[in-house]
Amino acid sequence: MATIKPFRGIRNPKEFVEEVESRPYDVLNSEEAREEAGDNEKSLYHIIKPEIDFEVGASEYDPRVYEQAAKNFKKFQEKGWLQQDVNEQYYIYAQTMNGKTQYGLVVGAYVNDYMTGVIKKHELTRRDKEEDRMKHVRICDANIEPVFFAYPDNSILDTLIKKYAETESVYDFIAPIDGFRHQFWIIADSNDINTITSEFAKMASLYIADGHHRSAAAALVGAEKAKANPNHNGTEEYNFFMAVCFQASQLTILDYNRVVKDLNGMSAQQFLKALEKNFNVEKKGTEMYKPNTLHNFSLYLEDNWYSLTAKNGTYNDADPIGVLDVDISSRLILDELLGIKDLRSDKRIDFVGGLRGLKELKHRVDNGEMKAALALYPVSMGQIMDIADSGKIMPPKATWFEPKLRSGLIIHKLS
Repeated sequence: MATIKPFRGIRNPKEFVEEVESRPYDVLNSEEAREEAGDNEKSLYHIIKPEIDFEVGASEYDPRVYEQAAKNFKKFQEKGWLQQDVNEQYYIYAQTMNGKTQYGLVVGAYVNDYMTGVIKKHELTRRDKEEDRMKHVRICDANIEPVFFAYPDNSILDTLIKKYAETESVYDFIAPIDGFRHQFWIIADSNDINTITSEFAKMASLYIADGHHRSAAAALVGAEKAKANPNHNGTEEYNFFMAVCFQASQLTILDYNRVVKDLNGMSAQQFLKALEKNFNVEKKGTEMYKPNTLHNFSLYLEDNWYSLTAKNGTYNDADPIGVLDVDISSRLILDELLGIKDLRSDKRIDFVGGLRGLKELKHRVDNGEMKAALALYPVSMGQIMDIADSGKIMPPKATWFEPKLRSGLIIHKLS
C-alpha cells in the first residue's frame, strides 16, 4: 500500500506566479538559466540555479552556491513572493500540451515507501547527482521541486479530479518557453482529502516517471533526518517528499532518438548491408519517415530515410527489457555494428528528445556534425511499469516525458 499525506504547501500569491515559475533545474544549463531569469529577481532560478547570482562560470557545485539557494529561499518568503498555506491540503496540477490535458495530484510521498520499494524506479541514479540534490534539499530544508510519479488508473480519483477541473483554478497560465498551459487547484475539503489518502492506500505501487535523482535525494535526506532525531516518531514532515502523481494512461512519452558520429569504419552501403542480418531494410527516400509500430526504426543516412524492422527471433517479447526497442537498437546496431557499448560515456553518440522531432535529427546529420540518425518508437507507460515491477532497470536514455513539470508553483518544507 502507498502512504501519502496532505501538506502545507509554500506557494506564490496569484499575481507573482508567472514571475516565479520556471523550468526544472536539470533541463537547462547555468547560462540558459541566467538568460531566462534576466533581471527578474522573483525567478525561481535564483533558488534552483543560484550560480546565476555569481560571476559567469561559477560552478553550480560551489559551497557558496548552495548557501545562496537557502538565502534566496528565505528572501522569497520574507518578500511575500512565497507564502505557506495555513492548512494541510492536497493540490491538483494540470498540464495541457497539443490539446491534451493530464491532471496530477500533488502529495507528500512517504520516504519509507521509497526505501522499501513501494515507490518503484526504472532508472539507475548517479551518486554525484544524488549528492548534489541532497545538498540542495538539506540546506533549504525543503523539496523546492517536485518529482513526477505515475499511479495505476483509478476511477474514484478520476471523478474527484474532474469535479475540481470544472471549477476556477488558482493559477492558469501559458508557459512562455513551451507554449503549454498550466493550471492549479487546491483540495481543502476533508472528505476529498480522506478519499485521496485512502485510494492511494489501496495501491500496491507508485512509479517514478521522471525525477529519479530528486526522488533519491529527497528520500535519503528524510532518512538522514530520521536517524539524527532521537525523538523521531515517523510523523515528522521530513518523512515525506513532494510528488505530482498522474494516472498512467494520461501520460505522454515521446521518442528519445540517437545520432552517431561515424559508422565504425564502414561505408554507408556496407552499414546498410550489415543491418540486413537482423532487420528488414526498406529505403523510403528523402521524405521523413517516423517509426509506426514497436520494433520498427527509422534510419537517416546520406540524405535518405530507411525503415528498419527487427526480424523475428532478434528480441524476446516475454522479457520486459528484451522487448524494448532501446534494447534491440543498443544490442544489434549500436554495439554489434558500431562498437558503441556504453551509452552514458561514449562520445560518438548523442541523444535527441522527441519534442525536437525528426527535423532535428536531419539537421544534425546534414550539417556534418553526425553521420547517421536513428529514430525509435516511443516506450509505453505499461512497459515502464512492467520493468519497474520486475525489479529491472531501463537502458539509459529510454524515456522522454512531456510536458515537463514547471517548478515554483508549490514547495514542500521538511520542518
